[in-house]
Formats: sequence, C-alpha cells, structure tokens
Amino acid sequence: MCDPARYRRAGAFLGALALSFAPLLPASALIVAGGAVQAQEIGTVQSAILTLDPDRLFTGTLVGQRLIAQYEAERDRLIASNRELEAELRAEEQALTDARADMTPKQFRTMADAFDAKVRSIRQENERKARDLERGREIAPLSLMRMAEPVLVQVMRERGGSLILDNRQVLLRADAIDITDLAIARVDAAVGDGSDMATEEGADALPEIDAPDGEDSDNPSGADTSGGNPADE
Repeated sequence: MCDPARYRRAGAFLGALALSFAPLLPASALIVAGGAVQAQEIGTVQSAILTLDPDRLFTGTLVGQRLIAQYEAERDRLIASNRELEAELRAEEQALTDARADMTPKQFRTMADAFDAKVRSIRQENERKARDLERGREIAPLSLMRMAEPVLVQVMRERGGSLILDNRQVLLRADAIDITDLAIARVDAAVGDGSDMATEEGADALPEIDAPDGEDSDNPSGADTSGGNPADE
C-alpha cells in the first residue's frame, strides 16, 4: 500500500477551498476549541469551522483505493517488463561478445554501436514510463479532491460551515468538527470507486504516481537496462 504521507499535496486543495469561503480567516482560527461547536436541535454538530484529513480521505474511499491498486498493478507490470528486458539485453550482449572472435574489428564495432543505440532507446522509453507513473501518483489525490468537492461543499452547508481546514494544520480541535468519516461515506455513495466516471470522461488511465521510496524514479524495477557496449570490454 502506498504511503499516505505522499499525498500531502491534497492539502493545497483544501487551502484553496477554505480561502474561497473565508478570505480573511485569522491565524487564531487554527486553534479550534469546543466552544466553536454548537449542537443543533436534531443533534447534528454545527460549526463554522470544519476539518478534514486529505490522506485518510484518499486511502479510505473506494476511489482512492482503486487508484492505489491500479498504480501498484501498473508498477508491478513495469517491474516485470524491465526484468525481462534486462535478461534479453544481457543475453544479446553475451552473444555479441561470443561472436567477436569471428568478426573483423570494423564489423564488431558496427554491431556493438547498434546494440548500444538499442540499449539507449530502451532506457529512454523506460524513463518516460516511470515519469508518467510518477506524475499520476502525484495528481491522483488532487483528482479525488476535485471529484469530492461537491460532496464537501454539501457537507459544509449542512454543518453550517464557512470553511474546511486540513486537520494536520490545526493545533487543537474538537473531534465533532472532523468530517473525514462522513466525507468518505458520502463520496463512496456518490461515485463508488469512480470507474464509471473515468470511463465516461475517457480517462481510464491511472493518473501517474511517483516511484516508491528506495527505487529510482526513472526505473521502478531497479533493473539494469543500461546494458553496456561490448566494444568497451
């Protein structure tokens, strides 16, 4: 499972949403005490200030879970593909080295240069795929926040809220003003895992995501596709 800490850029969306409803929010609003919360007659907590955990919204919704699973599947496919390419290149390199004794230096140099060009082309293509995957992972939480915006606005109105803050930026709060669980349930009810919406918009492809920690973002498999020119041996 992807580390939720990687999805903190979603907080920027909440900041923009908050500013649209309260452009003059004082710094003291970051300290939200129980006095800011009022009980409505029907028991629903009303508060001008609400909080949301963007990380948990992403990992807790069906949409977020689908995007995470899709990323992991695409990452695994890229890893497997890179390993196959690595094995093929090593075999081709060995075959060229073995045939060296039967070639003239010029023939061998020509074939070695062609092999080197092939390796560079494969490396560039793998780097492009890895960057695409990286970009998708970065924008996936923002895509979810855009999808969830109507739900969040509706919850905010129901709660009498003027703004929603990223709860990681709040020093103190009453649990009753945290709408994360409600938002997760509402988003799930509204869009499910989001696959139908993606199909309608022609956007089935996963928004690309960053390579996990400990791996080269340009080569998620860690496979050595650099090959190596046999002429250099």
